[in-house]
Amino acid sequence: MTTSTPLLETRALKVSIAGKPVCAALDLKLAAGERLAILGRNGAGKTTLLTTLAGLRAPASGELLLAGQTYAALGPRQSARCRGWLAQQREDAFGSTALETALTGRHPHLGRWHWESADDADIARQALAAVGLQGFEARDVLTLSGGERQRLAVATLLAQAPQLYLLDEPIAHLDLNHQIALLELFASAAQDGVAVAMSLHDPGLALRFADRALLLHGDGRAEEGPVAAMLTAERLSALYQHPLLAANIDGRSCFIPR
Repeated sequence: MTTSTPLLETRALKVSIAGKPVCAALDLKLAAGERLAILGRNGAGKTTLLTTLAGLRAPASGELLLAGQTYAALGPRQSARCRGWLAQQREDAFGSTALETALTGRHPHLGRWHWESADDADIARQALAAVGLQGFEARDVLTLSGGERQRLAVATLLAQAPQLYLLDEPIAHLDLNHQIALLELFASAAQDGVAVAMSLHDPGLALRFADRALLLHGDGRAEEGPVAAMLTAERLSALYQHPLLAANIDGRSCFIPR
């Protein structure tokens, strides 16, 4: 863990939606190289919290800092260079190629009147290859499957090359092999010095691919700490309001409903 300024920091952050509290006074620091998994029941506010952390909605109160500065101080372009946002849902209003879509990730790095360079195109192609979409450069996004479109969204984010990744259900719509490959990809990125915060539904995968966990109970309570301490059968049973058993298979932990 680095002792430098956290890439993401919240101070007494209060987030709510439609009068329902998501977190009441969240103090959180996420440094370069750290991976945070956010877990909670459907409707607990995982997406609402992540969109707030991404600067896309205002908190009810408290402070939110990106690399030590507010979003307002950074401005949209510098914010986009610092943090990348993967939404849970997306719509393609019109057709474009996979390469053109991945290239949109380079826009924060371009001047106001500049076009993408050959280097930008190479970065986008490398991002496509990183998610297994090499050879898809000319494919229209409207012809992609849900899983292929999800991987293209990740490739676009990789082309953006932010310091902080905020990921809302990044493995949704993906086959098991692509789920693991994607989580390994972000684990490798964290080793290279980026920070990752992602919502996940599988506590076993969170335990395997995150360093810390944030549990949202849906009533304003939020618990955060190292995954080994947070992801226990007792805590998760309380979180999901269903009894769970912890199992160890070949040295990996998983949680099974009773």
